[in-house]
Amino acid sequence: MNEILTQEKSIYLQISEMIENDILRDIILEEEKVPSTNELAKLYAINPATAAKGVNILVDAAVLYKKRGIGMFVAKGAKEKITERRKKDFAADYIKRLVEEAGSLGITQEEIFAMIKGEYKNE
Repeated sequence: MNEILTQEKSIYLQISEMIENDILRDIILEEEKVPSTNELAKLYAINPATAAKGVNILVDAAVLYKKRGIGMFVAKGAKEKITERRKKDFAADYIKRLVEEAGSLGITQEEIFAMIKGEYKNE
């Protein structure tokens, strides 16, 4: 979790994504403890409430769970949950918009695939 916070989106969302990224990269494994909100606050020089908001997003998504008096831990199946959600988000956020824009420009599916493969020649 040595990423840098940016101004592009809310800090609590970035905290949530950083934890997710560490889970996806197997830096934090299932049943492993994640940094506490106070540790995150100190590391990123943010308010602990902001860090808690980011962590709670993952608790609500059943990616993390709390062991009372011990801390937050990665739930079993968390990596798969994150992967599936991000695939859906990717389709909605990128693919759908790409296809819509391509349609408005009159680009066919075949041309899109040729562009992806680097074989597209606009003559």
